[in-house]
Amino acid sequence: MSPSSPPPPLADTPEPPYYAVIFASTMTGDDPEGYAAMAQAMVDLAARQPGYLGLESARGPDGLGITVSYWTDPAAITAWKAQAEHQVAQRLGRDRWYGAFRLRVARVERAYGFDR
Repeated sequence: MSPSSPPPPLADTPEPPYYAVIFASTMTGDDPEGYAAMAQAMVDLAARQPGYLGLESARGPDGLGITVSYWTDPAAITAWKAQAEHQVAQRLGRDRWYGAFRLRVARVERAYGFDR
């Protein structure tokens, strides 16, 4: 995946264990173009971070969105949260784009799937 291409619909993760950061949000509707640009910049930036494994993201027409990013370990998640450009995006999200959000971190113990 090149830095400017969108992520694949389903992340190709390794065998567990690994970690999932689940970010659910509602939007204010303010500055949708700015949000879209920042969201893409954060996808590109996350993909370059040590410990990043992939992500899956969806947003409904009502503004409810869920993004799950996958990481090798808690230290990689902590480093991503502390990354300077990501902190700017977090601040803008709170100040401008999100009506509400919830973030949850989980350890993936088991994973399986199907591809046609």
